[in-house]
Amino acid sequence: MAKMTKSQILAGLAESSGLSKKDVVTLMDKLVELAYVEVKKSGEFVVPGIGKLVKVNRKARQGRNPATGATIQIPAKTVVKFRVAKAAKEAVM
Repeated sequence: MAKMTKSQILAGLAESSGLSKKDVVTLMDKLVELAYVEVKKSGEFVVPGIGKLVKVNRKARQGRNPATGATIQIPAKTVVKFRVAKAAKEAVM
């Protein structure tokens, strides 16, 4: 199964919505920009029916170097995760 490229997604959205491809590109760029700003500000961004981006703080922990087996300290950090909506899981599975 080949995955869709960005241009294929944009062309498909333009065709199905009746908007021009340029309008769809602008809309998608603004949606992505809004998602980044909201996750940074409030910690989450919901795309209804698909899922949500969530900012998560990971604690510092002990880890192992796989090559030497030595114990190392992994520092705390903030990561972004995507949680898939229940409706999307049910539609795909």
